[in-house]
Amino acid sequence: METGKGYVFRQLLLVLSVCVIGLAFLAIGLMVGYAVLGEGKDPISILKPETWQVIVAKFTGK
Repeated sequence: METGKGYVFRQLLLVLSVCVIGLAFLAIGLMVGYAVLGEGKDPISILKPETWQVIVAKFTGK
């Protein structure tokens, strides 16, 4: 097992890359789900804040 800055840097890089890959898969899943199950118009629109305001308003009743 290595010690030092190189080991810490590689571990942080691994954690950061897993987070980035996870966010990318989340965005892809949201776009596919919105296009297939949702309105089916523009899959990119699920990433817009206006769309999320409508979704949250439907669930909260506001």
